[in-house]
Amino acid sequence: MKRIISIIIIAVLLIGVVLVLKKNHEKINKPRVSGPISNVVSVNITEAKEMTSTHNLHLTGTLIPVTEVNIAAQTQGQITSLNVELGQHKSKGSVIATIDNHLKQLAVKSAAVTVSKLKRDLERYENLLTGGSATEQQVDDIRNNYESAKIQYEQAKKQLEDATIISPISGVITTKQVEKGSFINVGNPIASIVDISRLKIKISVSESNIYQIKKGDKAKITSDIYPEHSFDGHISFISDKGDDTHNYPVEIEMPNNGKFPLKAGTFVNAEVTIPGQTLALYIPRAALQGSSQDARVFVVENGKAVLKKIVVGMGTDADLEILSGLKMGDKVVTTGQINLSDGKSVKIVESK
Repeated sequence: MKRIISIIIIAVLLIGVVLVLKKNHEKINKPRVSGPISNVVSVNITEAKEMTSTHNLHLTGTLIPVTEVNIAAQTQGQITSLNVELGQHKSKGSVIATIDNHLKQLAVKSAAVTVSKLKRDLERYENLLTGGSATEQQVDDIRNNYESAKIQYEQAKKQLEDATIISPISGVITTKQVEKGSFINVGNPIASIVDISRLKIKISVSESNIYQIKKGDKAKITSDIYPEHSFDGHISFISDKGDDTHNYPVEIEMPNNGKFPLKAGTFVNAEVTIPGQTLALYIPRAALQGSSQDARVFVVENGKAVLKKIVVGMGTDADLEILSGLKMGDKVVTTGQINLSDGKSVKIVESK
């Protein structure tokens, strides 16, 4: 009997535990009932307003040397000396290389002897002509030979000079194509030299902006290499012919700063100020939806968000110029757009 009573008590306890666990499970998994979902989105707005605009063109490009020269041989022969190394600075007029010139020296001496002889002959025959012992034809022949010999002498001297290759500019050696002892022909490259005391930037400017700039306009040059320093440049060339995409080649020239030196090939930004100030409509850049080519903004009208297509122009990091699509005083949404759709009800939290 006691055993039966114990079994009954244990069974009752187990049933009680199961009932308690079931009740807790139902309580935990009971669906939460929330209040009605709000159809109103809270937003911040600002009004489109007119501001004085000084247009700046923001362009990017790569620095290239203003002057770069490929030094080539002017005569053929074996290189007997070579005075260049990569990265070496050479002054204008300094000797780059010499080519075997022994035969050229002999040619100059021979031509000089011929010129000297014919000069004496010409003087003698002119005296003979005066005394009637020579004819004018003889004098003319000697004179022609003398003039021809002088030309041959100058040619021999030029060939001898060409055997000594000099630097046409001051700059730094960037390539070296030959070694001492090499045999070269006329036109064979020897080395390249660049002058980076002045640098230039080749950029492309759109048709809508090309007519607003002119040669000599100032430019502000910046680089990530020296983020806290800027360089002064000016437009040195504007092409009269655009490409198939209506972009025009433009060059900006700048001096290389000795304190903040730049190298050719460095990526830079150029900012060109377009003269003149005008009133233009602006909105915060934060209001922009989509890209500048497919620009849209939300405008609050009668408590609802209206999605409008706009055309944007120039801008800064903070503001965008509006060319069309908005008018002054339009309430443009600056925050909260992520929850908006066209026609959605809005609540203005902050207005600037």
